[in-house]
Amino acid sequence: MPDPSSSSGDGYDYTEGASPLDIQQALDNESRSRRDSRYGEDGDAMFDGPGHSVNPSSVSRMTLRDYARRSSGHSRSRRRSEDSMSRDGRPRSRRMSRDSTDGQGGAENGHGRWSEQDVTGESGVEGEDYGRTSRGRRASQSPEASRSNVFGGLASIFGRSVPVTESPPRSRRTSLSSRASRSRLLRRHSSRRSDVSSDYAVDDMSEDGDDRWGYTSNEEDESSGDEADIASVAPSGSEMEYGSYPPSPGPSLPLLTGDPIFGSEARIDMGELEPLPPPPAGPPSRQTMYITDEDAHIRMIGYEPIPWRQWLWRLSCILTCGILALLGRWFPTLWLRWVTRERAFVDIRQGFVVVETAYRDIAIFTISQLDYPYSISTVFSTPPDPAQLLPKYRTGDADAPLTTLTYIDYRYNRFALDPRTGLFSMIRDWRDSSWKNISAVQSGLQTPVRTQRSALFGPNLIDIEGKSTVSLLIDEVIHPFYVFQIASIILWSLDDYYYYAFCILLISAISIVTTLVETKQTIARMREMSRFICTVNVYRDGSWSECDSSEIVPGDIVNLNEPPLATLPADMFLLSGDAIVNESMLTGESVPVTKIPIKNDDLARWQDCLDVAGDMAKSFLYAGTRVVRIRGALTIDGRPGAPALGLVVRTGFYTTKGALVRSMLFPKPTGFKFYRDSMRFIGVLAGVAGLGFCASAVQFVRLGVKWHTILIRALDLITVVVPPALPATLSIGTSFAIGRLRKLGIFCISPSRVNVAGQINVCCFDKTGTLTEDGLDILGVRAPERNVNRFGELLEVIHDLPASRDKANFLHALATCHSLKMVDGEIIGDPLDVKMFEFTKWTLEEGHVAGTGVVKNKSGGDRPAALVQTVVRPPGSAQFRIEDALKGAGRHAHFLELGVIRTFEFVSALRRMSVVVKRLKSTSMEVYVKGAPEVMAEICDKSSFPQDYDDLLSYYTKRGYRVIAMAGKSIEGLTWLKAQKLRRHVVYPCSESGLQFLGLVIFENKLKPGTTPAIQTLRAAHFACRMITGDNPLTAVSVARECGLINPAALVFAPNFIRGNASSPFSKLEWSSMDEPSWTLDDYSLKPLSPPAHRLIDTEELESQDYTLAVTGDVFRWIMNHAPLETMQRMLVKTQIYARMSPDEKNEVVERLQGLGYTVLMCGDGANDCAALKAADVGLSLSEAEASVAAPFTSRTPDISCVIEVIKEGRAALVTSFSCFKYMALYSLIQFTTITLLYSFASSLGDFQFLYIDLFIIIPIAVTMGRTLPWPRIHPKRPTASLVSKKVLASLVGQIIITSAIQFWAFFWVRSQEWYTPPVPKNPNEDDDKLEATNYENSALFLVSCFQYILVAAVFSIGPPFRQHMWTNGWFMLSMVCLCLFNILVLLNPPAPVAKLLELMPLPGSARATLLLAVVVNVLTSMAFEHYGTPAVSHVIGKLFELRRRQRVRDGKIYKTVEGGMR
Repeated sequence: MPDPSSSSGDGYDYTEGASPLDIQQALDNESRSRRDSRYGEDGDAMFDGPGHSVNPSSVSRMTLRDYARRSSGHSRSRRRSEDSMSRDGRPRSRRMSRDSTDGQGGAENGHGRWSEQDVTGESGVEGEDYGRTSRGRRASQSPEASRSNVFGGLASIFGRSVPVTESPPRSRRTSLSSRASRSRLLRRHSSRRSDVSSDYAVDDMSEDGDDRWGYTSNEEDESSGDEADIASVAPSGSEMEYGSYPPSPGPSLPLLTGDPIFGSEARIDMGELEPLPPPPAGPPSRQTMYITDEDAHIRMIGYEPIPWRQWLWRLSCILTCGILALLGRWFPTLWLRWVTRERAFVDIRQGFVVVETAYRDIAIFTISQLDYPYSISTVFSTPPDPAQLLPKYRTGDADAPLTTLTYIDYRYNRFALDPRTGLFSMIRDWRDSSWKNISAVQSGLQTPVRTQRSALFGPNLIDIEGKSTVSLLIDEVIHPFYVFQIASIILWSLDDYYYYAFCILLISAISIVTTLVETKQTIARMREMSRFICTVNVYRDGSWSECDSSEIVPGDIVNLNEPPLATLPADMFLLSGDAIVNESMLTGESVPVTKIPIKNDDLARWQDCLDVAGDMAKSFLYAGTRVVRIRGALTIDGRPGAPALGLVVRTGFYTTKGALVRSMLFPKPTGFKFYRDSMRFIGVLAGVAGLGFCASAVQFVRLGVKWHTILIRALDLITVVVPPALPATLSIGTSFAIGRLRKLGIFCISPSRVNVAGQINVCCFDKTGTLTEDGLDILGVRAPERNVNRFGELLEVIHDLPASRDKANFLHALATCHSLKMVDGEIIGDPLDVKMFEFTKWTLEEGHVAGTGVVKNKSGGDRPAALVQTVVRPPGSAQFRIEDALKGAGRHAHFLELGVIRTFEFVSALRRMSVVVKRLKSTSMEVYVKGAPEVMAEICDKSSFPQDYDDLLSYYTKRGYRVIAMAGKSIEGLTWLKAQKLRRHVVYPCSESGLQFLGLVIFENKLKPGTTPAIQTLRAAHFACRMITGDNPLTAVSVARECGLINPAALVFAPNFIRGNASSPFSKLEWSSMDEPSWTLDDYSLKPLSPPAHRLIDTEELESQDYTLAVTGDVFRWIMNHAPLETMQRMLVKTQIYARMSPDEKNEVVERLQGLGYTVLMCGDGANDCAALKAADVGLSLSEAEASVAAPFTSRTPDISCVIEVIKEGRAALVTSFSCFKYMALYSLIQFTTITLLYSFASSLGDFQFLYIDLFIIIPIAVTMGRTLPWPRIHPKRPTASLVSKKVLASLVGQIIITSAIQFWAFFWVRSQEWYTPPVPKNPNEDDDKLEATNYENSALFLVSCFQYILVAAVFSIGPPFRQHMWTNGWFMLSMVCLCLFNILVLLNPPAPVAKLLELMPLPGSARATLLLAVVVNVLTSMAFEHYGTPAVSHVIGKLFELRRRQRVRDGKIYKTVEGGMR
């Protein structure tokens, strides 16, 4: 720490003789006033870009608790008291919104344990019901995360149906779009309650108030006790396999395994837990919890195996050769129903808990116990509701010591069982009751307490448990597709079909090994990113000692100075000293944040808070944040004193960083129609195989074929119709697309999203750093010319600014009105402040250079305080000492120094900040204000404004410039002490008292070079483009017009409240044109009303008038909460500009658009839009810093041109997947037709015929088929994503009919020839199981079908407008040409070895020519049908589909209906 006198000697006393007691009182006043000065808290500062927030009040779906959303004006009121009183006036208990609730009832009274109602807004309307969230803790061993299942939708998890008490109504919008979107969007804002089935429940729950949809405001004086809902780190119904399975109660403990090909893309159409029948009598055996940081409800059910059933199951598994065990793993409900019975949690001895998510995923966790001879209050700090106590605890000691602690570990959260209620609670919400004030925690921990907490919370590590290679291998091999492949290989081996079996085995092995390597690498990357250990100095047992950061526990006191910390190891409160940290890892904002010591009131309030809220955020140090600077306290003489100390409050996976890591481990499942339809289509193919075999089996029996041969033939027919290579084939196009994207600098960590990118129809963009350059450049300043009362010219150099004789002048305002800090010789702070200060060319020093004052502490003892926060000097004066200036020539410019005495930090509601400044040797002080130009009229003398103020302001804002206004005044005789006692409203007196307007500072935010071409390309392709930004709407609209996102001729309508505000449900909006304020929209239909009189527009032109909407965050919040459903939907469809949006609101816009049926791409810089990037169907991050975990796609290209490439490759990959799927389906059906015809007389294809078709024709074509490049331009029409679309069905059915017809003709034609000889009937007594392959029917069908396999590949190789022409794919054309030439050779003149190997019969030359002619007819017919017949047939099918139009709307295409209604 630098010496306080190093720069300024003894310094200049800015306090002018104020006593230490006066200084103390002034500082106390300032500390209270700081509550009203949170810098950029709402993320909508007029100069803070997309929300430069000092405190991570909303960690963009990454906070651990229900901390208030950064959206101004929501249903919660600023009027709530800081003590957060409940309705009967008692302090609100944390348990009222945290613990699990009783599913059969609850009490809502003064002690209301399950819900509470608070007044909202100015109108006093009751707002949302805040129930209790559950608690959680990391697991020492991550349990197996059951990935989503291939057949997950085929059977419900628990098939019994009976209603249970769930969360109360969550929103007025019960018909937003579908149950999925309703659940996904609304559920996280519902009252957080648990559904507990118990005989001891109280059935008197009442529901008052309107539980509105939405978030909460984060006003300056919001109570820290307000528990708000936050969209937390993305939840998952599918858990990744980072843990290991619990011990199996059977041969295999069934968990729902995931499907990397089909199971993880479909946008889930379910979000509600299915109802169950009534639970058994007795203590609770079920519990429904809301997990905040997963944004999901889970249901926990206790089970215990029935021993005799368990042994019977094991025996059955053995008798069925493990088939039953596999079925039990794929369908866990099967195992649960047969083997177990439901059991109360407290009565389980050898059982387990089933955890079910709303996404139909279930996982089974064994109940663990540990020796825990400590008080029950050390685990459950909140007393339970007496109504939920079990009988034996209703009269006993509520705080009796435990002997063992019963718990389960779920996704690194530990749920402990409270023996008093029989319910689980997340231990992360435990609070130490002794944390009343700073003095109570300064003594640190004693060893016994540390041992107890270490046992409860585990080590302070974010340690991802990796599964062993063997375990991962087993999990991969028992995937249904690989099981099918293994079964096929066994079958082929039994049939002596070794060659192809070996090839498929080799391909499968390579695929499995590749998957294993990628999984291990992913786990290694995640472990490296999340695991962190350092050495810390901890105060324990009355002395300081060093230990690993993994050993610290909540309650430890950590020395933050020694050893120096580069990264914080745990969530802590700062007890002493000050700190500057970079929280960009959590908030996305790179602006360093200043932390101050915690106050006693805030520390005590932590007891009743679910997460950091209010002023305590200014003292909270988040784990994983980078330390910029930490300083200890100062001694009385200004020298370094006590070190900076931190109180550990959360460790390991409980921290905010832990929540972020969990969001990466357990991402929310998304959905894609193609994969769902493909599974259904495979089911149809399997049905076709069954029908075909039934027909063949009858003939086999008639022909006397042995039963085991019939069985093998039946199974073989299934492998023909459902080819085992199908999953690998479908991923080929995606693999090529990812490779091409990688060459373009675009990296993908979620291959399945490539196909989803082909269906994008809405592109959302952040503005700053995405559409525009990252930083703002100062264009210049404009100061008024007093003599003409107009603005002067734009000054681009500070030296051109005219000198002013006024004490309060523009230059001094530019130099002092900021919140910058100096760290290691570098100025840090808001980038805009930095640019503004650098423009002045002045120098800045920290306030400690001016010395310190002695402050009397209320609790006794003295503590120092810096008398000046910041000192600035003009260029050339920094080398002079202050005492030289005092002795020297008075007011010479070289000795000019300005000291910032007081800072009123930026407040979003006021949209301004101010400083109190004293000039060296001056008798007065100056007040400088910096803020939005619109608010200056309220605080400045009207006469000080130039006449062209409004015109100039409009000129710059409409052209996209960021404008900041400066004002100031001089207060004569204001002393340091009086300045400390100033209140903020005194600094902003009534307008007649007169701040003087000083000038405007103009910043420019330049568009990136690639922005406009990319937007024009997207608009030309009829993509809907949206801008979602934290910037102001005028700037956003200007940038949108400049880049072409908005049609230059389009009118832009923006809403304003003409009655009420964003928190009142009875407010009224007026939508007026930003260019023609007198032109408005109907506030319900959002259609233009009659234009102003001077606008001569006829009715037809009015109806076709192109217009768009620009909505701010507060209006968006009000519309979500209170507007009619139709208005809300129309707003979402018509709005192109979302301005002043917080990170959570950005995420909500994306989810709302998805709820209307859009497929959404979100492109951002990976900073404060992480939540939106994760929520979008396709998230594309332009940030390279750990961006791979923020979005599925990461681009090194610094502009949005990469969006074009992702969409082009996505469309090409999607079309390729369709082509490959149709090709594989038709290949199967062609071969199925061939084999079915041959089965009719007990014949089949030979082994080498199968091998030639499968290995030498199908694989080369299927692999090279996907290499076709994307079409260079984006077509306005999207490719279909449904296998049941009319065009796909028409093409498939038509080609099946044509190819089958040719084969039937060849079969009957060859039999009608005079040279035909019937095959010799097989002797039934022979032991040979092989079907005879050498016959004329076989040869004819084989030769024709070989051409058909190549033909359909050409037919299905779709070219423009999504892929380039087939002939541009060199490898594909080479494969086709070579195969065609070889097939012609085999047909017309086969070499003897080839004919023998393929078991071909000798055919006459005329017969060969006839077959070749049939092939030509087949080619011409198929090509003609694909080009001419398919459109005609699809048109007919389309007419039939018209009958299902309403159903399609219900399936999620609401936006089409809304768009139609607005025409």
